[in-house]
Parts: sequence; C-alpha cells; structure tokens
Amino acid sequence: MEIIGYICSLLIGVSLGLIGSGGSILAIPILVYFFGLTPEHATTHSLFIVGITSAIAVRKHYRFGNLRIREALYFAVPSIISLVLSRKYLLPALPEVVFDRGVTITKHMLMMVLFSVLMMAASFSMIRRTQNRVKSGKASVGRLMLLGIVIGIITGFLGAGGGFLIVPVLIFHAGMRMRYAIATSLLIITINSLSGFIGDLVNQVVFDKRILITVSATAIGGMFAGLYLSGRIDARKLKPVFGYFIFLMGIFILAKELFFSR
Repeated sequence: MEIIGYICSLLIGVSLGLIGSGGSILAIPILVYFFGLTPEHATTHSLFIVGITSAIAVRKHYRFGNLRIREALYFAVPSIISLVLSRKYLLPALPEVVFDRGVTITKHMLMMVLFSVLMMAASFSMIRRTQNRVKSGKASVGRLMLLGIVIGIITGFLGAGGGFLIVPVLIFHAGMRMRYAIATSLLIITINSLSGFIGDLVNQVVFDKRILITVSATAIGGMFAGLYLSGRIDARKLKPVFGYFIFLMGIFILAKELFFSR
C-alpha cells in the first residue's frame, strides 16, 4: 500500500507545480488510506509536505517575477492567525466520538466526510473554466483578508491549503492574471502550511519523520515535473480533467466512510 502511496504522492507535486492548487486535497487521503495515519495526524504531515513543496515552486516563480507579494500578505496574515487558532483550540476540542445516538460518528469519520465534501467543492472550482480576465481597479483588501480568515480555518481544521479557492480569489478580487494567481497562491500556501506545521511543533504534536521526509521528497519530484509541464501545457485546459479526478476521489471517500467504515 505504501508503494502505491508514494506513486500517488507524485501527483501532490505535479498538481502544485502545474495549477498552483490541489496538493493537500490529494495529500490527506493518501496519508490516511495508504500510510495509515489518522486524519488529525495526516493534517500535520500534509501541512509540511505541501508547504515545503510549494516553497520550492515559489522560488522558481520568484525568479520569473510572477509573485505579487503585497496581495499575498493581505491574504496570508489573517489566514495564519485563524489557522493557528483553529489548530490550537478547535481541532483538539473535538471529541473522539462526536455523536453516539443510534448512529456513531467518530472524529475520524467527521473529518474525512468533511474533507470529501471539500474535495467535491474543489472539483467544481476546477471543472468550471476560469477565464483569464482581470477586473479593473485595485485589489479588494477587505475581501482578501476576510477570505484569508476562512481559508485559514479550513487549512487549520482539515489540513487543506485551499489553493483551489485562492486562485479564483486572486483573479477576481485582486485583478491577477492566471500565471500570477498560481504563483501567488503557492506563496500563500507555503506561508499558511509551514506556519501551521510550526504551530504543531510548538504544541508538541507527534509526527512520523520517515513518512514526512519520504513523501515530501516524492512530492518535490512531482513538483519539478509539474513546473516542467506548466511551460508546455495550458493549466486552464488541464484543470477540469484534474477536477473530475478529485470529484471521483471525494465520492469514494464519502462512500467509504459512510458505508464501508468499521
């Protein structure tokens, strides 16, 4: 199962390098179903894996002048605050058995069901073709900050970087073209994910060093492949295909947790 997991881990990097999102959407189910981690521990691993992989991609985009630092900070600063608070207070406060009246809903089941819903929402965002049009005027700072708070909570609770939401937000609320939105999304994901992981270290959350290192290395290899392909394939054409794949994965996880879980 781990061999399959490592093969799938390549897609984490390919997705980040090619379309600037989707890394954590893949990382969580891979870590849970192929490496046997609990959803809560998978979020810690996902934050580092996606964060470090995105950071390497950001370096290349920086050299090409694709980053928009100001807009990234408007989004990332409130996002970090909500992310750290949700991981420190919200996630640990959730009991192991959330509901037990006729039907038992565990913390594991709740997190994976919510994650499957997030995957399907992400798939709709990817399937819908984002036009490369730009709004006139300055970025809506208030909206960027508000949406940053929302993404921070999602990232903190589910370990998902939210790139599938960040890219459209940067296009339609910050007036960015696609290539700038993808690059800036990667910067925001890097800041959010690594901040969340550092917060977990401070809170002494345990993690598996072997899985962390090996899956990160595999994802980084996939990221270089994604960056290579990004110069030869239009990300807007590939994104819907990836969206259908994410949608099917979401359906699979939802069915597994609701009907086939022990």
